[in-house]
Amino acid sequence: MQTLSRKLNIKENKNAFAVSVAIALLLASVLLVTYYVALRPEPDEYTTIYLLDSNKKASDYPEFLVANVNSTFSVYVNVENHLGRTLDDFQVLVKATTDVNPTFPIEDVNATQTITGTLKDGEATSTVVTMGLNQPADYLVAFELWIPNEDTGKMEFSDNYCVLNVQVAAEQVAI
Repeated sequence: MQTLSRKLNIKENKNAFAVSVAIALLLASVLLVTYYVALRPEPDEYTTIYLLDSNKKASDYPEFLVANVNSTFSVYVNVENHLGRTLDDFQVLVKATTDVNPTFPIEDVNATQTITGTLKDGEATSTVVTMGLNQPADYLVAFELWIPNEDTGKMEFSDNYCVLNVQVAAEQVAI
């Protein structure tokens, strides 16, 4: 080991070694930054819909109601637009069905409510939806996002939807 250090003059060339390491690190950093800036793929365009409870949290969703007692609930329906264009007249169709495994969009059920609006690219909106379910059953409440086709303007299902499963029990009558 001593003969190798004598031949390379490591003790005398410590500054040269430090400079070489600094240049290598600088070159690696420049290449890494160039890769992320020049070769980074464009983000995907998308829309999204999500629900929050009445406290604007994703935790306390209505699951169990009693018919004609506490059969009304509210949730915030949030829609975000990241399509790179303005969404004119988007729609959220709110539908309640007793079919526990429907295909989307649900075509055999009429919407009980419709939310409409316009969203610029990068914007989000939040709307409170209040709904009452008075018949005892197990419900699937669907929130379907429909957006206008960019070319035709015709409304198309965006393949984005949210589901709440709500059980409504019969009111207990005291005798």
